[in-house]
Amino acid sequence: MKISGETQKVKVPVRAGSVIDTCPGHVLLESQAVKQYGLRATPLEPEQELKPGRVYFLIQLPKNDDNRIGARRVRSGIHMGAKERLESLKLARRSASDLSAPPPPPPPSDDQVGVPGGVRVRMRLPKAEVERLMAESNDGADVAEKIAKFYVAATGGGSNGDGAAVTRSVKSRQKRVGFMPITDREIHHLTAAS
Repeated sequence: MKISGETQKVKVPVRAGSVIDTCPGHVLLESQAVKQYGLRATPLEPEQELKPGRVYFLIQLPKNDDNRIGARRVRSGIHMGAKERLESLKLARRSASDLSAPPPPPPPSDDQVGVPGGVRVRMRLPKAEVERLMAESNDGADVAEKIAKFYVAATGGGSNGDGAAVTRSVKSRQKRVGFMPITDREIHHLTAAS
């Protein structure tokens, strides 16, 4: 079969060379090799016999096969050596990684403008505590101030607003090791009798 779609039947036994002789400048490829390897399929040798029941492709060779440039070569107007190309790739990769840096934080909102060094903190409060704070407060700023005081008190950094220090009972996550006092000053070694 040719690229144009023309089919040609040959009687076996026949060698690949006799088919190629009728079409100069062409090569013969097995259909399974083309299916598996694509353009990298190797052409059949002229002395190789064609098998019955198989499909072979008759493909014309490119004109400038000797001067063909590798498939992975950069085809730009700039001629550079391998070292310069490697440096260019490194710079391109570095600039691409600079572009993927996280975006700057958004500008502060209107209620955060006057607060230098404002910090956003997340904490869990019981629903009853939040309702109590809302009932005791006049407005949102008062609630926020009381929640901030509650946070400082909960983290052990201040008082609860009444002037009394808040203590935190947190279990240590480290394993505690206890030692028994030694009553004798002698150390006994047990040895196995052989």
